[in-house]
Amino acid sequence: QKQLVESGGGLVQPGESLRLSCAASGFTLDYYAIGWFRQVPGKEREGVSCISSDGRDITYSDSIKGRFTISRGNPGNTVDLQMDSLKPEDTAVYYCATRGPCDYGLDHTTVRPYDYWGQGTQVTVSS
Repeated sequence: QKQLVESGGGLVQPGESLRLSCAASGFTLDYYAIGWFRQVPGKEREGVSCISSDGRDITYSDSIKGRFTISRGNPGNTVDLQMDSLKPEDTAVYYCATRGPCDYGLDHTTVRPYDYWGQGTQVTVSS
């Protein structure tokens, strides 16, 4: 069974860090661009970052640029999101997904019907 599983979420204080990991089972991530997305209740799912299959193309949303870093596990069938200087507005459920090329943008519509989503991991930033 092909699936993605996110891990690493939790409760932290403002200014602290978390590292999320997106792991694949049943297939390899090497052939896919991978996106990280987040969603809060009542709002549309927001794309925050994308990394191309070869790791050369990386994009970030303006809201997290300079604070988050996306990378591919080496070795390993994972894509990680290092989140530093966290803010309360970063609170959301974070999802990873296979998707179209990064130059398509960060919108959640870049995840095609035949792509894979993880189940999400909760990140809460609160004092």
